[in-house]
Amino acid sequence: MEAAAPAPARGLGRQEYAVLALTFASYASFHASRKPPSIVKAVLSADWVPFSGPRGPHRLGELDVAFLSFYALAMFAAGHLADRADLRCLLGTAMLASGAACAALGAAYFLDIHALAFFAAAQVSSGVVQSAGWPCVVAVVGNWFGHASKRGTIMGVWNSHTSVGNIAGSVLAAAALEFGWGWSFLLPAVVIAALGVVVLVFLVAHPSEAGLDVEVMEVEMNGDGGEEVGLLGEDKKEVQGNEDNEFELEMGSQLPRAIGFVEAWKLPGVAPYAFCLFFSKLVAYTFLYWLPFYIRNNAVAGQFLSHKASGILSIVFDIGGVLGGISAGFLSDAIGARAITSVLFLLLSIPSLVVYRTYGSISMHHNIALMFLSGYFVNGPYSLITTAVATDLGTQDAIKGNSRALATVSAIIDGTGSVGAALGPLLTGYISTRGWNSVFFMLIVSISLAILFLIRLAKGEIVAKLSTWN
Repeated sequence: MEAAAPAPARGLGRQEYAVLALTFASYASFHASRKPPSIVKAVLSADWVPFSGPRGPHRLGELDVAFLSFYALAMFAAGHLADRADLRCLLGTAMLASGAACAALGAAYFLDIHALAFFAAAQVSSGVVQSAGWPCVVAVVGNWFGHASKRGTIMGVWNSHTSVGNIAGSVLAAAALEFGWGWSFLLPAVVIAALGVVVLVFLVAHPSEAGLDVEVMEVEMNGDGGEEVGLLGEDKKEVQGNEDNEFELEMGSQLPRAIGFVEAWKLPGVAPYAFCLFFSKLVAYTFLYWLPFYIRNNAVAGQFLSHKASGILSIVFDIGGVLGGISAGFLSDAIGARAITSVLFLLLSIPSLVVYRTYGSISMHHNIALMFLSGYFVNGPYSLITTAVATDLGTQDAIKGNSRALATVSAIIDGTGSVGAALGPLLTGYISTRGWNSVFFMLIVSISLAILFLIRLAKGEIVAKLSTWN
């Protein structure tokens, strides 16, 4: 009997890899479908009414905020829904709807539509349906890895889907741009819709759906006696809970009670990290939506790049973001301090932005190196907070590891961050008309405010570390 024990472990590993891969691809496709507006900005501002002319940048900024503001508002409801709905169906449906909304924007090119209301309506629809993506994928990964001892590293690698999606979206949109900007929307739309079908067919949202024991998964992930790995017996039950909330888990037949929205806000650490992400995501999304436009309108070594070249060059920022997110997750695991790691990256992102703005135009080599550095430090804390920190807070002892709190907590943190993400591109549309130095000043002020919200938590971690060492 004991000799057969390792077999379930191998099956468990395959399931984990499949979940990571599918959720990775799913959310990468969400970001790929968000990238085309930034790639086609310069084209629209040049010759497509109503975005051409002196008010063009303002209207493009308003278009960004149409998506991001409704995305942020819908995020809170989406997290509440994700803790109560079938995650597989909700995620797959959101991906199909996102593909349709993205395709609608591309259709404006082929149908010669110039009404600002049409673009705004398509962006609003896209924001609403895309809001379900993040709570769903974080909840699924949290179900499988919520108690892993190295989840900072795991989720740091996994969260590179954001930058990978941005890179893929940039490449697809830039490559299709020469055939007409409508194709820049249609290609990512087809990709996310196709992956939505795959999610509906293959995604396993919770270990219990595959007949796996959550308790055994925790033992295996933390390396405490791998020989105990096995499947959940037919008559085995686990009872967990606290004074206010007891629940039962038996082969997924009854899941824990979902936490309330106000109750989630009151959890320790949720509010500081949510408001930190407000300013951190403001900076990250300003680059997401305006970096190709910035590159196109600022000469490098005395030469202005084409629309296509500007879009492709902007992926360097996202490549830096991939490594920054992984590094932040690894470092936070190594020192056991999420707030300290976030503050460190935020502090270093300030000089990196100053140097990029000052010296990025000297040569292409300078531009690439400094853009990479900026992406590394800007996206590091953003990645860490939206994944490992959200999972920590959504499975903390205060709620006894209730996995059905995870989507709500993740939605609160990312939804608050998305309000900042909506504000950043909007402000940039107006401030850029006064000069890009003003835009970079706004970004530095935002980073400084993000640091302030984590100072108390970082101080607490430092005190705890010193106490432990003493």
